[in-house]
Amino acid sequence: MNPKQLKSSWLTTTRGSMLAIASEEALYLLEFAGRRDLEQKIKDLTTKTNATILPGRTRQIDSIEHEINAYFAGSLKEFKTPIHLLGSPFQQDVWQTLMSVPYGNTISYAEQAIAMGKQSTACRAVANANGTNHLAIIIPCHRIIRSNGSLGGYGGGIAHKQWLIDLEKKNRI
Repeated sequence: MNPKQLKSSWLTTTRGSMLAIASEEALYLLEFAGRRDLEQKIKDLTTKTNATILPGRTRQIDSIEHEINAYFAGSLKEFKTPIHLLGSPFQQDVWQTLMSVPYGNTISYAEQAIAMGKQSTACRAVANANGTNHLAIIIPCHRIIRSNGSLGGYGGGIAHKQWLIDLEKKNRI
């Protein structure tokens, strides 16, 4: 496959359709169909990669489809599909911190900022970077909540966020 070409496929999951975009080497995007800014994320992806996105499948799309369905069934806690992160150094630091939040746990935006070595007042910048994440669930921004315990935002929708948190708490043992 031409390195400037990515494949996209709609995945059928128990939580509805999800869009996966990948090369043969890595997954670039995984998002819920109803995400409010999905079109913009796709546009950003094509700009940052200088790639054409065509309908189709890759081994990484096949891999994430299997893994996401196992995750939704409660039998997978850690994803193995290779991913490709596209973002600024700060965004990548935010996402690496997200991936260190253990399955079944939640932390606040302020705690995430502190875990990154920032002041708790950086929570707004951290929350904004969380929202630019292109890999729903794999980079688990659903595990970040407000300091008062309320859910806060989630690009995939609050109902999905609550469901994901509940799924992980139920299956963390």
